[in-house]
Amino acid sequence: MEFSATNAAHAVLVSSPGHLLPILELGKLLVTSHNVGVTILVVSNHLTATGESLIVQSAIASNLYNVIHLPPVDTSNRTSGPGITHIVLAVREIKPALRSALSALESPPTALILHHLAFDCFEIADEFEIPKFVYVSPNAWFLALLSYTPVLDKIVEGNFVDHKENLVIPGCRSVRPKEVPTPLGYRKSSDYAEFLHVALEIPKADGILVNTWEELQPRTLAALRDEKLLGGIVKAAIYPIGPIYRAPSKELSSELSEWLGKQPKESVVYVSFGNKGGISVEQIVELAWGLELSQQRFIWVVRPPVQKTGIGVHAKIGNNDVSFLPQGFMDRTREVGLLIPQWAPQVEILNNPSVGAFFSHCGWNSTVECICCGLPMIAWPLFAEQKMNATLLTEELGIAVRSEILPTEGIVGREEIKRIIRRVTVDEEGGGMRERAKALKLAAAKAHKEGGSSYNAVAQLAKKLCISDSSC
Repeated sequence: MEFSATNAAHAVLVSSPGHLLPILELGKLLVTSHNVGVTILVVSNHLTATGESLIVQSAIASNLYNVIHLPPVDTSNRTSGPGITHIVLAVREIKPALRSALSALESPPTALILHHLAFDCFEIADEFEIPKFVYVSPNAWFLALLSYTPVLDKIVEGNFVDHKENLVIPGCRSVRPKEVPTPLGYRKSSDYAEFLHVALEIPKADGILVNTWEELQPRTLAALRDEKLLGGIVKAAIYPIGPIYRAPSKELSSELSEWLGKQPKESVVYVSFGNKGGISVEQIVELAWGLELSQQRFIWVVRPPVQKTGIGVHAKIGNNDVSFLPQGFMDRTREVGLLIPQWAPQVEILNNPSVGAFFSHCGWNSTVECICCGLPMIAWPLFAEQKMNATLLTEELGIAVRSEILPTEGIVGREEIKRIIRRVTVDEEGGGMRERAKALKLAAAKAHKEGGSSYNAVAQLAKKLCISDSSC
């Protein structure tokens, strides 16, 4: 298959189920800052189609780019859990529809940019004889581990999580066995096989985009480019184009705005564990008590419990049913706390001047949003690469604290939760974290200004997407 030549750069971006937002924001950046035409192909499955519908509608209404929602795929009869296997299976099944969508485009694409879990569509780029790029929506340390996984697969005996020593990545911070991303936990799982498949395919891309910036992870990025280190494995050019995140786009509800308006500056702890993460009823009780005992103001996005803390299916109860909370909790915290069921406008809340810290699952999207708001964090990693993110935040960037025991390995008690909240909000240690977080906010903003590291990286990418330099 071959399209006729054109001078206009037109990138087709392909999401994977559950990872639409990073692709939409990347598309917005390419369109608004570098005049690249963008079409977004939305890949969804039975777990994501409903939840993403509002996001897709908003994207279509923006008129920034063309959005094509491919038919949702049902993989429920081929995989039992919400891991990466169900994502990769959906991408494989959608390939015929994706080919048809590309063929039907009025403006021919000059490149295909795939979310890293949509890597199986590389072959389609080859069929259409266009360059293929991959967008790794987590950070550079994750990319380093991903790239080095085929080597670790050969030298580590047994399960990575059972390994006695840290996993060494050339030129980078090593990874503790308990920090490895969820798919790498057990060799015999389908998720492990798919993660390894991703790791083997990603280096074949013509370029790798990653949601970080030079100043945030200079050592890791240098290792990825050094042919004597990871650069010998990752042959593709690395484009650190972050921070990519959703900026505030709407007003807070009158109730939320009014409540926040009554709170002192930087006094509120925002508590949320993402759309996919969840905690057990026992842990919810301890968290509630910890928030109450901390005597700090808070907004808590409350979701029903899951059977076991981590990633899982939330209990099916009414939206306003909070019977799993300690008796009397809402009455005792009425003056200092606000509970929001199921979902909240996170970016808008984090940008409010009354918010002073984020109690987070450390998903990279949420982490980038928090950094760009200049806030310290209480790290509460649950699944995927979130444990690595928590280590990066606490031990390298110095803008977060975390519990002594991982939330996925046991119940974190109320006294420890109280202690880590107050470390950020009250103790002198918290002041230092706040200063470092604000410095990172400024550095992140500078990266995307003209002449900044990320601005230059995206400009270089935009030229690669053009058939002729004059079109950029």
